[in-house]
Amino acid sequence: MGGKLSEEGGKTVIRLEYVVLVIAYFGLALGYLPGLRMNRAAIALVGAGFLVALNVLTLRQAWDAIDTETIVFLLSMMIVNASLSAAGFFQLAIAQLLRFTRSPFGLMVMLTIASGVLSAIVLNDTIALIFTPLILNLTRTLGLNPIPYLLAMAGATNIGSVATLSGNPQNILIGSFSKIGYLEFARSLLPIAVVGLVSQIGLIWLLYPEVRSRVPLQSVSLPKPQIFKPLLIKSVLITAGLFVAFILGFPLAETALIAASLLLISRRIRPDRLLQPIDWNLLVMFSGLFILTKATQQLNLTAPFTSAIDTPEKLLTITALLSNLVSNVPAVLLIHPLIQPSDTESWLRLAAASTLAGNLSIFGSVANLIMVEAVARLGYRLSFLEHLRFGVPITAITLLLTYLWIR
Repeated sequence: MGGKLSEEGGKTVIRLEYVVLVIAYFGLALGYLPGLRMNRAAIALVGAGFLVALNVLTLRQAWDAIDTETIVFLLSMMIVNASLSAAGFFQLAIAQLLRFTRSPFGLMVMLTIASGVLSAIVLNDTIALIFTPLILNLTRTLGLNPIPYLLAMAGATNIGSVATLSGNPQNILIGSFSKIGYLEFARSLLPIAVVGLVSQIGLIWLLYPEVRSRVPLQSVSLPKPQIFKPLLIKSVLITAGLFVAFILGFPLAETALIAASLLLISRRIRPDRLLQPIDWNLLVMFSGLFILTKATQQLNLTAPFTSAIDTPEKLLTITALLSNLVSNVPAVLLIHPLIQPSDTESWLRLAAASTLAGNLSIFGSVANLIMVEAVARLGYRLSFLEHLRFGVPITAITLLLTYLWIR
């Protein structure tokens, strides 16, 4: 099937498959389709279904387009995250954090470091989901403005997650496509994450004078963390073993699946405690996006844009813009066919730009959306422009770091 518009009687006729792709990516950018109750997962899956119906792809081709390694890796890491969460690991982490500091500035620094480090270990969206209500409760108890602390958490989850292949969904994709080793990836991007987190601390200090105080605040009374000790010990040991295996170069998907399988073997906890928190919508969206991307390639729509990413500057810019237009996972799926498997530097730039651009606007990452919705429910307001005041400079700083470091 060709990639050109057909002509009938001297008139250009727009083919339906192009209309389907435009509507699908428009919906993915918005997160919904006007007048319809459809989320990104439904839009991706329905778009894939229409493309099969229009014979752009056969059902077998559509099925083969789904990268099983990515899906298995993502599913397995979600089970690991769910196990750590059910055991009380994340609540314990923030409780321990408060033992080290009681001042507004110290709290902001510790939240930045904790969010960044944990996001490099587990999926960054998990940190945003769990830390957001804890931070809101903490700042309300202390009488602090929650906005700078939530920005610190959301920004750090994006910046910290850039350091590892398991830090976020787009990195998982890139690891599957590029076959870059876990340790090589971390060695290349960890310095960007570290300098980025330090830069973020300085930027929030500059933008929000109220966080500069180092005077200890009143005693904090937070709910005691609910710890399930047997599951906590098991989860931490298996997760530690998982990352040792990653560092040693074992296959990512297979190793993560084994870890998830071990966590599901239990006499104490029902498996639905670990399976219910899984973001099935994200897995469905990934599957639909793989099919949409394959159809885009089949119609030869991405080839003309190869020259648009032929320099580091162009690749970083296009990836950052596209990540804020259609979200970072679709952006990576659209760009990846244009990068040679052996071009490690371009893969690293794609990973960094698609992740760091998540800080640019409220719509740049799921962590930002989780934060904004939680703030609104409690009567606070974080406007699009106020987020840009933080997002534009931190994105510019971290992308510049990426450009200077990966050469």
